[in-house]
Amino acid sequence: MSDLAHGATAEQLRSDIDSGRTGDKVPAPDPAAAPLGTDEEAAGTPIPSEAIAASRAQEIVAPAQAAQSRRGLGASWVLIAFVALAAAALLAWLLRPALSI
Repeated sequence: MSDLAHGATAEQLRSDIDSGRTGDKVPAPDPAAAPLGTDEEAAGTPIPSEAIAASRAQEIVAPAQAAQSRRGLGASWVLIAFVALAAAALLAWLLRPALSI
């Protein structure tokens, strides 16, 4: 574990992700059953600090651009259209007896 003290650690990468610096999620802690790097440590093969540093560099390249590209409705318009169609069908079905009188 002393070789991880000199470079990037899995905990630093996890902190980057949890804080929202990678643009993957909102800043909030993510309780994990097996935190990042735990399996490798338990197996006695810790992730080399160079690999973690490369991962951190790749993840944090442009989080602002990633967050901006996700603005807007995206594919949720399909759900909105489906709910609107279902509501219209339900309303038509409920008003059907009143219209036939």
